[in-house]
Amino acid sequence: MTAEMTATSRTAPHPLVVRTVAIDDPGALLDLVPRHEALAWVRRGDGLVGWGRVAEIRTHGTKRFAEAERAWHDTVQHSVVRDEVSLPGSGPIAFGSFSFADDGEGVLVVPRVVVGRRGSSAWLTTIEPAAQIGPAPALAAVLDTREPVLAPGAVSFTAGALSVAGWRDVVAQGVEAIRRGEVDKVVLARDVNATAEREIDPRWVLSRLAAGYESCWTFSVDGILGATPELLIRSDKGLVTSRVLAGTIRRTGDDDADVARAAILAHSSKDLEEHEYAVASVAHSLEPFCSSTNVPDVPFVLHLPNVLHLASDVTGVLATGAEHGAGPSSLALAAALHPTAAVCGTPTGAARALISRIEGMDRGRYAGPVGWIGADGDGEWGIALRSAEFDRDDPRRLRLFAGCGIVAASDPADELAESEAKLEPMRSALVTE
Repeated sequence: MTAEMTATSRTAPHPLVVRTVAIDDPGALLDLVPRHEALAWVRRGDGLVGWGRVAEIRTHGTKRFAEAERAWHDTVQHSVVRDEVSLPGSGPIAFGSFSFADDGEGVLVVPRVVVGRRGSSAWLTTIEPAAQIGPAPALAAVLDTREPVLAPGAVSFTAGALSVAGWRDVVAQGVEAIRRGEVDKVVLARDVNATAEREIDPRWVLSRLAAGYESCWTFSVDGILGATPELLIRSDKGLVTSRVLAGTIRRTGDDDADVARAAILAHSSKDLEEHEYAVASVAHSLEPFCSSTNVPDVPFVLHLPNVLHLASDVTGVLATGAEHGAGPSSLALAAALHPTAAVCGTPTGAARALISRIEGMDRGRYAGPVGWIGADGDGEWGIALRSAEFDRDDPRRLRLFAGCGIVAASDPADELAESEAKLEPMRSALVTE
C-alpha cells in the first residue's frame, strides 16, 4: 500500500455503554494489569491502566491520524455514558499508538476495564456493548483472575538491522549530508534484538521501568511498551503542553561528576543547537492552533537515571470561537506535531527523506505518538522512545530502539555511546538481577 492511501479497519459495536464510578485507592496501577493485552499510561503513580478489548480502530497511511480520530468520534457519539467522576481520563477512553512513517499503521484500542488515578481521586470505568450489559463489576472481582508476574529468565542481545560498525557509518553519512547542506539536523535510530529464555511478561518490564524512571511516562499499547521522557502533547480543557528533549549526555553514576556534566551539557554549543531546532519545530507546529504560546528562553537539564537531557516545556492556549471552532483534539495536535525535530530532524521533509535513504531499518511505531484520548478529545500523547516492540510471532523476543540527533559537529563514536545509554532502560528492565 502506498503512503498516499489510507485503510481503516474498525471493530466497534454500537452502542457502547460506559460507566465510571469513584473507587478507593487501588494501589499501584501497574500491579492491576493482566499478563496479556496490558494497556498503560502511568507517571509517578498517576495515570491509566486498562485491559480487555471491546473495540479496535486500525488505520494505515498518511491519513491514519485523521481516520482514527473520525472513527473514535463516531464511536463516542454512539455511546451511552454515565461518568460520576468527570476527570481527565474518566468516561470513554482509547489507548493509541501510531507509526513513525506515513506508510505505517495506527491503532486505537478501547479497553473493557480502565482504572485511573489523578492525585487523591481514583476511578473504575467499564465499557461494554449494550447487548452484553450486566452489573458493573467490583474491582476485586475483576482482579481475581490475575496471573503471577513471571521473570523472563536469561536474556541475550544481538544486533538488529545494522551492526555497530554499520550504524557508525550511517551516522558518518548523516554528518556528511549536513555538511553538504541537505539538512541542518537529522535523527538516526538503531535497533537491537532481545531474546529471553521464557515468554516476556510485559508486567515485569513495565513495573521495573516505572520504578526506575518515575519522571517518565510508562506505556504499553498493542505490543509496544517503554518509558518515554518526552511528552509530545497534553491537551486539558484548552491548555496544551509539550515537553521537548534534545541534547544528551550519559551519566557517570557519581553525583558530583554528574553535576559537572550537567553544566557541560547546558553550555554545549552542539547540544544547544540540536535543542533549538527541536523547540522551534514544536513551537512552529503549535502556532496555528494557539491564541498564545510560551517558549522558554533557555532549556533546563532533566536528570534521568541513565542520561541527562536538555529539556524545555512549551505551553499554549488553544484558540477557540467562530473562526477556530471547538479547537483541535489531542490526537489532531499530535498529528500536527509529528514528527518533531527531536525524532526526525530539520527541515522535516528533507530529514525524513534522508532517514529513509540511509537509516537501513523500519522504525515501526518507535518514535511515533503513543498515549490516550478521551471522549472530549483531550488526552496525552508521548513519543515512543526508550521503548521496545514485541515480535508478534515469538513472545520471547523484543526489538529495542534508540536514536540520536545528528548535527554537523556530531562524532559517530560519541553518538554510538549515546545510543547505548538510551538503550539502557529497556535492557535493565529485561535483565534478571
